[in-house]
Amino acid sequence: MVITKTISLRSKGNTDIIDITGKVSACLGESGLSDGIVTLFVPGSTGALSTVEFEPGAVRDLKEAYQNLAPVDGDYAHNTKWGDGNGFSHVRAALTGPSLSVPFAAGRLMLGTWQQVIFMDFDNRPRSREIIAQFMGEK
Repeated sequence: MVITKTISLRSKGNTDIIDITGKVSACLGESGLSDGIVTLFVPGSTGALSTVEFEPGAVRDLKEAYQNLAPVDGDYAHNTKWGDGNGFSHVRAALTGPSLSVPFAAGRLMLGTWQQVIFMDFDNRPRSREIIAQFMGEK
């Protein structure tokens, strides 16, 4: 059985990192499925999904790593072409990726003890975002 849900978010941009574990778990509960896998996908080219221990130190470290990899003030051909100043956000999102799969069993996500699912908004402005959650499994 395949069940598709949508998670709506408001993000601040500028490498806003949001813990969406609770929202994904809630969607799993609504699905009625017990065992399977959920694939999460964010449409757009400036958002990404991953997992992390969602605590202030790890979140800060992650933001600093992105700044080192693709600095906000770097020289990006995208900015020259489009003038929107978010070339860094496209690079950061491409390096991380727009999707994530998480298995579930007995109606629970099979995450590690300190592992949370996160959405990252790399754009240079606040956004309304939707994450598609597609659950594949059995009852």
